[in-house]
Amino acid sequence: MENHSIFQRPVELLQNLIRFDTTNPPGKEGECIAYIYDLLKDAGCRPNVLAKQANRPNLITRLQGRGEAPPLLLYGHVDVVTTAHQGWSHPPFEGRIVDGYVWGRGALDMKGGVAMMLAAFLRAKAEGFEPAGDILFSVMSDEEALGEYGVKFLVQEHPEQFEGVQYALSEFGGASMVMAGKKFYPIQVAEKQICWMKMKISGPAGHGSRIMRGGSMAKLGAILHKLDRTQLPIHITDISRMMIESIAKELDFPANAFLGLMLQPIFTTRILALLGPAGANMEPLLRNTVNATIVHGGEKVNVIPSEIELRLDGRLLPGYRPEDMKAEIQRVIGSEIDIEVESYEPMAADPDMGLFNTLAEIIREGDPEGVPIPMILPGVTDARYLATLGIQTYGFTPMKLPEDFAFFDVIHGADERIPVEAVEFGTEAMYKAIRRNGR
Repeated sequence: MENHSIFQRPVELLQNLIRFDTTNPPGKEGECIAYIYDLLKDAGCRPNVLAKQANRPNLITRLQGRGEAPPLLLYGHVDVVTTAHQGWSHPPFEGRIVDGYVWGRGALDMKGGVAMMLAAFLRAKAEGFEPAGDILFSVMSDEEALGEYGVKFLVQEHPEQFEGVQYALSEFGGASMVMAGKKFYPIQVAEKQICWMKMKISGPAGHGSRIMRGGSMAKLGAILHKLDRTQLPIHITDISRMMIESIAKELDFPANAFLGLMLQPIFTTRILALLGPAGANMEPLLRNTVNATIVHGGEKVNVIPSEIELRLDGRLLPGYRPEDMKAEIQRVIGSEIDIEVESYEPMAADPDMGLFNTLAEIIREGDPEGVPIPMILPGVTDARYLATLGIQTYGFTPMKLPEDFAFFDVIHGADERIPVEAVEFGTEAMYKAIRRNGR
């Protein structure tokens, strides 16, 4: 009986999810997903489990609709990042409620979102709601790594599970933020593209006792210094323009004028600097970015290496391709060293905005003071895999947060937590999204 009414207690549901240690690696999401499976089964659903590896399963189930609209997919992941070497105020896998917050790893990323979706889905099932189109609910493994056991596996091996889906709701948007005294709810409609690269830096080998000038290590140092000190060019994409213009029209002078100038590349860098931390958050939305992350070189302390491998984490704005990234980097470091693209995961340049107004309306109903805006994410999510099936994901896990809550500082960090009220706010918003599918 208790399980049958758990949808009425989304905070308790989140606490239960947090108590499963699903740190990835190794993941071990099996027990957590089995718990969700049992809740769905007890509610009369027919959950289907699909796994590339037995202890790293994925779950998908369906609320049957009338066939008058395309299916709507709600999906999230239950694996979490490590808590190692972090000083937590409360144990990260106990899900304690302290000072009005649920504390624990995954509270924000993204067991909180999964709890919202699951509670809303179970409520719709309990009420006997028949939507215009099917509602699919899926829980995945392995998002925090590369999705090999999760969405990537499902898309490549079981694409029929998502047949007919046009829109999906998942992370990583909907959390309130305050700018210049105005509250905004960014809804993610796009994300940057992975473009991972490597380069080999060569020079003469020699004995470590000899003086070596201009060798591979010196060249590496020069490259790292140039990448650190030089900004890649500004690019004003359509989605970045939409986001900034949506914010600017809600602000008073001079803040609105500042943001307007940001859309003129000749002024963008200066305006970003004047905006301080807010500008630092916006900057990756206006440039392709690259960071050196791994260096391999040298085998003995007394041997000067003849070759060093440097690996780079590049992130491309929608509409740009690896050749654009390579050209921008080589303008910084020179063309002497070849850059090899190891991994590129494209995303559509133009998001499908067909569901945005519906989601914006839900936000405004929940918080009349809030302003929904479109957002591009500087990182990546599982949405990149579903995009290959033509599915537009919206980052929509709505959270009404305190103005001083450092959202991006606690995700993946110590003391990850979510306000109790935010869980309830997001669950109601998710329920409305289910009810309005096909409207």
